[in-house]
Amino acid sequence: MTTKTDKPHLSRDRVLETAVKLADEAGMEGLTMRSLASALGVKPMTIYYHVPSKEAIVDGMVDMVFAEIALPPSGVDWKRAIRTRYVSARHVLNRHPWAPPVMESRTSPGADSLRHHDEVLGCFRRGGLSVELTAHAYAILDSYLYGFAMEEAALPGGGGGEIVDLAADLMEAFAGEYPNLHEFTTEHVLRDGYAFGNSFEFGLDLIIDGLERAALT
Repeated sequence: MTTKTDKPHLSRDRVLETAVKLADEAGMEGLTMRSLASALGVKPMTIYYHVPSKEAIVDGMVDMVFAEIALPPSGVDWKRAIRTRYVSARHVLNRHPWAPPVMESRTSPGADSLRHHDEVLGCFRRGGLSVELTAHAYAILDSYLYGFAMEEAALPGGGGGEIVDLAADLMEAFAGEYPNLHEFTTEHVLRDGYAFGNSFEFGLDLIIDGLERAALT
């Protein structure tokens, strides 16, 4: 029988899950061994029995994020499979805005990270892309994904309703000195349903269509 003083069993998974939650709430700057230990209800040194270092914690966190991203599905053409993977990745990175700057920085990638890279590369190759074009495709698509996710996270309210409210407040100032900003705001930003993120899939399709054309030349 458990009592009110019992603490949940500490494990590597629990350490990493708590670290991800802290980073989601406070960013990587808010994730320290002290704050993590406090959230776990243990002393900082206790964590090292389960994860040997802060770097190993970040490695594990990144691997958990990769595990949330859908792999390119089999049984469909490569364009649809890659699109599915990158749409999923953007949604996952929206949930973990701390992740984009560190996703490709790890020198000890975990199993889920490596599996994702292997599956994405395999999807390009099955689609008929050469090794060289596969390298270009992966570099361009990842740069687009991470850059878009970072910009989206940096915008007020993630580029949704808050940025619309801000644009409405500034609209009158745009009218005289900044006519192009005024036009863009009134004709696009202030329309119902606007969100910065709406542009992601449009841009994704442009890149994928361009890669297909390059593969056929």
